[in-house]
Amino acid sequence: MSSSPDAGLAPSASAETDRRTLVLDSALLTFARFGYRKTSMEEVARAAHISRPGLYFLFSSKEALFRAAVTQVLERDLAAVERVLADADRPLGERLVEAFDQWAGRYIGPLARDVAVVVEDNPDLLGEIGEAAPRRFEALITDAIAAESGEGPATPVAQTMISASIGLKHQAATREFYRERLKVAIDLLVR
Repeated sequence: MSSSPDAGLAPSASAETDRRTLVLDSALLTFARFGYRKTSMEEVARAAHISRPGLYFLFSSKEALFRAAVTQVLERDLAAVERVLADADRPLGERLVEAFDQWAGRYIGPLARDVAVVVEDNPDLLGEIGEAAPRRFEALITDAIAAESGEGPATPVAQTMISASIGLKHQAATREFYRERLKVAIDLLVR
């Protein structure tokens, strides 16, 4: 039996979910490449190998498409962070480095940076998810630290790690550099 989230769906429903996922992934890359304002629904449709009417059938507007694309990637990132932090058999520092890498490190590099920029440059289009996802990430990091160190230091340590991650993300030319420096910061904070 499959453990995928679509395992119980009929083949057509699963195919529709896969199609939607591919369209949203293509849309996000197209928005990253051209920027939100310069991206047309025609360009997204072409990148997703779907007709423009088919794209409008799935999403009523460019804004709705952008919001759905960003929501999908943020939810995917948060799910990855949850899985990493839940692995209590690994040391906390190691889990934190990987959690931050899933949340921010994967957006380092030319195209990846463009994805982060297009998201950061259009917060007004995101609605609640633009604020809820970072709060959820902070809560996950705080909870993981609290489980090992107690509630007292967890919040300021998590917030300091997030600040360090943001600074490193802007300095890093490579994902490897980001991970190496983040590991140093986490080792200093989690003792």
